[in-house]
Amino acid sequence: MDIEGFTRQALEGNEEKITQKRLLDKILEYKNISPELAGEMAWAVIDEVKSTLKIKDHPDKDLQELIGYPSAGVAMGEMGVGSRGEGDFFVHRRIADIVKSTHTNAFINPTAQDDGGVVRSTLDGEEIYITTAVDGIHSRLSEYPFLGGFHVARAAMRDVCVMGADPVALLSDLHLADDGDVGKLFDYTAGVCAVSELTGVPLVAGSTLRVGGDMVLGDRLVSAVGAVGISAHPPTARKEAQVGDVILLTEGSGGGTITTTAIYHGLFDVVWETMDISFIKASEAILKAGLLPQVHAMTDITNGGLRGDAHEISQTTGLGLEFHEDNIRDLVNPKVLEMLEMLDIDPLGVSVDSLMIIATKDVAQEVEKVVRRAGVEIDRIGRVDETGVPRLLTPTGEVELRPLFREAAYTKIKKIVGDLQPEDFQEMKKNVEKAALEAIAKKDKVVDLIRKK
Repeated sequence: MDIEGFTRQALEGNEEKITQKRLLDKILEYKNISPELAGEMAWAVIDEVKSTLKIKDHPDKDLQELIGYPSAGVAMGEMGVGSRGEGDFFVHRRIADIVKSTHTNAFINPTAQDDGGVVRSTLDGEEIYITTAVDGIHSRLSEYPFLGGFHVARAAMRDVCVMGADPVALLSDLHLADDGDVGKLFDYTAGVCAVSELTGVPLVAGSTLRVGGDMVLGDRLVSAVGAVGISAHPPTARKEAQVGDVILLTEGSGGGTITTTAIYHGLFDVVWETMDISFIKASEAILKAGLLPQVHAMTDITNGGLRGDAHEISQTTGLGLEFHEDNIRDLVNPKVLEMLEMLDIDPLGVSVDSLMIIATKDVAQEVEKVVRRAGVEIDRIGRVDETGVPRLLTPTGEVELRPLFREAAYTKIKKIVGDLQPEDFQEMKKNVEKAALEAIAKKDKVVDLIRKK
């Protein structure tokens, strides 16, 4: 529980004594302390929050702007941020706009909406490409730290691999709330290190802090793992896909999303199906065979499932993609597919953690050979064309592959929230766009002020 956020909201329209009593009760729900000490903590929080509110009366307007933030008036959940759908993609494009406004040099930056970012450098006269990626732990795996650590580490490495880079290092950022058992830190780190040991890529640095310090009660765990990779050739970015290319897909058993689906529906045996590194083995096989420079694009089927990735590739390249539904279904792990069908979850709308490769027919043939030799199933699922639209060929006809407002609902709470676009979505987008532009203006102003100091 965020007691600072609770206090800010509770103080609006309530007397301080009423807020203090409500806050005291909340603290006692989490802390095994005396009511007297809980009361002192409550007053301290109230006093701190009141102090921050005084900024509204400060004469320095620039300082007010620096400390405040541009409000969009749209909540994360309302916009679907993090839910890997249309709203999430829109917000990420606005974040990319802020990055782009810095005019700093990168070979591939967030405007490409790719899996990782790339900078180009020179070492001993040779050109090299450095790829970085970061992924956050699945929010529903807080109570299952090892699984959370395993899958987020694997996800970060995937994002480096699909850019055509060889992973060389992992970094971990871990935040555990004030009442969390320290054992969670160790279990999470062990999960990350399991991937490290299986792949031979070392965990080299990290940070461990509390979520919100003293202001967040409970035992919630949030974390991220970053990965760094290097290559001697340009990355296999999505923008390089070309008309006539073949689309390949490896077998997918899922990661954090499928694990969460299995646990929260009581289908625990499915969890074991997700515990592999076949994706990394497939990427490594392509790399060692020297095929990466000939591959036009690679991506992992994660954010919003195949629907989301197809949409992003089409948007980035302006090209069309034709997919065959039966071929795709054959490449989803049978136990995972059985679970998704039983729970009425769209296999094309969730992360199944397959590797998708786009290349010419000749290169695709070679990729299929080396990936199968590595023990990973792979097959052709479609092609790239000039239509400008991603489409799915089904036994009953052809349909456009559109991302949902949120990824396919894979837990009971997500089914209640739903995946339909809000009626006022266009207005929400305008407000979000406005807040992003204000953030850019604020950044420019602060940079200018600092340079003049």
